[in-house]
Amino acid sequence: MGTVSAEITLRNECDVGFARRGHLKTEDIRSVTVTAVVDTGAYSLMLDEQTMQKLGLEVTGEQKIVVASGERLVCMVTDAVEINWKNRQSVLRAVVVPGLPCVLMGVLPLEHMDLVIHPKKQELVGAHGDEMEFMALQGVSA
Repeated sequence: MGTVSAEITLRNECDVGFARRGHLKTEDIRSVTVTAVVDTGAYSLMLDEQTMQKLGLEVTGEQKIVVASGERLVCMVTDAVEINWKNRQSVLRAVVVPGLPCVLMGVLPLEHMDLVIHPKKQELVGAHGDEMEFMALQGVSA
């Protein structure tokens, strides 16, 4: 399987909230459009430090990760980022990986936006067509 990329727009979710409440103009929301590598081996949204700075994200904690080479790293975790792909949206905290050459979109945003990689076309597509669809279990008690 080759590398699959997708154009996504990232927005600072704190700015989005301030704009929704009338404390910030919509045009002042910090955002960036990037070509992200869709990486089913990554679990979340993985950012490089430059993208984190462009979005004005605050560091909220740390996360230990293991990269493909087997190296273990301690990475920064940011506050929430709004991820937009076509008509779909997800909000997640991001992991900032030192030296990362690009933005990676992992399985959490893919699942949340009901997206999969089409194996023949080698592109990102809706798992259930153009409309998001979520499964819910009925009759399950805690």
